[in-house]
Amino acid sequence: MTTLRLVPNAPAFADTLSAEKVTSRIGAIIHGINAREPLPEEHKAFLRETLLRHKVIFLRDQFLDDAQHETLSRVFGDPILHPTIPAADGTTYTFELNSRNGRSTDSWHTDVTFVPAYPKASILRAITVPPYGGNTLWANTATAYDDLPAPLKQLADTLWAVHGNDYDTNFYKYDLRHEEIADFRARFISRIYETEHPVVRIHPETGERTLVLGHFFKEIRGIPTQHANQLLEIFQSYITQIDNTVRWNWKPGDVAIWDNRATQHYATADFDTHPRLLRRITVRGDTPISIAGEKSRLLKGPDDGQDLDH
Repeated sequence: MTTLRLVPNAPAFADTLSAEKVTSRIGAIIHGINAREPLPEEHKAFLRETLLRHKVIFLRDQFLDDAQHETLSRVFGDPILHPTIPAADGTTYTFELNSRNGRSTDSWHTDVTFVPAYPKASILRAITVPPYGGNTLWANTATAYDDLPAPLKQLADTLWAVHGNDYDTNFYKYDLRHEEIADFRARFISRIYETEHPVVRIHPETGERTLVLGHFFKEIRGIPTQHANQLLEIFQSYITQIDNTVRWNWKPGDVAIWDNRATQHYATADFDTHPRLLRRITVRGDTPISIAGEKSRLLKGPDDGQDLDH
């Protein structure tokens, strides 16, 4: 692998390729990348390797258009459509997050875990940001697993959880346009998916053990619902402890890229009714493998090969 030069508090010199750590456990700002232009192979390799190391990376002042966004996403893999939400008008793969009335995904989750081969990575760019609030937080699910006491690790290693896209949303708390939310929810669950994942997966590139949980969680196989929810709270508390997270204050032109196999994220709903517009592209992932070598399995939903497993 290419040696990464990590420069604390590095300035954003255009001719210096470097990664500036944001916190000790997760997050780095990348300097020296202009994603509006074709990237040399050295820059592509640097982005991939720093992503594996830092789990989420940030690029300032990119101001990408839709085509440039898609080109950047291909550095990390093949872009894919969301399983139930069509691409934004004029795009092939873009998922639009348009929060016009205070709405955001204000709960911790990993993207699209209701299908077996959920996305490898997500590439999100900011177009319109509110004058305050609207931050996104990420958590490192590899270091969270490392923090578990040995008995909890042994338990987690054996557990399997069901994830589904028909989940309880908090959107109604903030958005008075209930009919708009009802329409989005109807599209989101237009096809129902349920998938059984190991609670602990082996990361296919780093070999790390990471926790697979978040708000698409429905139940743990063989555990009564009450106790399964208590276990979820315990494991989530290790994921979302403050020292295991990074918080990003968006500016127009920012791009965030995260390893969706080793993180959860949360969008704060603290910007009143100001507009907040971001666009995301995800890239094809692989089916998780448990400690014992078993693969995740689809329980419900169309296995069309589009967003599941190739």
